[in-house]
Amino acid sequence: MRRRLLLLLALLLCTLPLTVAAQVRHCTLADGTVVYTDRRCEAIGARERAAAPPAPSTPQLRSYRPACPRTLRDLAYEVTSAVEAHDVNRLAGVYLWDGIGTREGYALMDRLQAVVDRPLVDLQPVWPGNPDDPYPTTVPTRPPVALRLEQTSARGSTPIRAVFGLRKYLDCWWIVEGGARRVAPKPQDSVPPDTPPDPPVY
Repeated sequence: MRRRLLLLLALLLCTLPLTVAAQVRHCTLADGTVVYTDRRCEAIGARERAAAPPAPSTPQLRSYRPACPRTLRDLAYEVTSAVEAHDVNRLAGVYLWDGIGTREGYALMDRLQAVVDRPLVDLQPVWPGNPDDPYPTTVPTRPPVALRLEQTSARGSTPIRAVFGLRKYLDCWWIVEGGARRVAPKPQDSVPPDTPPDPPVY
């Protein structure tokens, strides 16, 4: 009988809830002293400190602004990426705006927008002394003087050529305005040789 009572008592003890650990509160007294207690802060004339914000579970994204193009290859990459993404702000980011006023700036943005709206076919360097040969057989002794964008019209297949001059400023390479024009058809395309070329377009 006694063994049964001891066994029943042991079973009752196992079913009782475990003792909950006391909650430690961070309290701040009126003079700024921090007190750790298991009592309510109001009971000791203090106020409870606000809990620190939880650590972020995902990495925080920071804004990234790429450095200016230090090489012509970097500049050509930025121009190509901006046109392919139809991103006029990215193209404007590698343009040398020095000395351009407000009215000129708005007009320039319109022309840059027209460039990024057109599909890009190819981008080629323009070498000094031989502007029509993007792949010279001899190694050029001087850097290119411009970048030539071979494009088509936004709503057709009319070839359009945009040319940006190159300028080095503050150890960075920038584009400057060179204009854009329709490529005149060749004589074998059944066009009279005295037909004047189309006016420049932007």
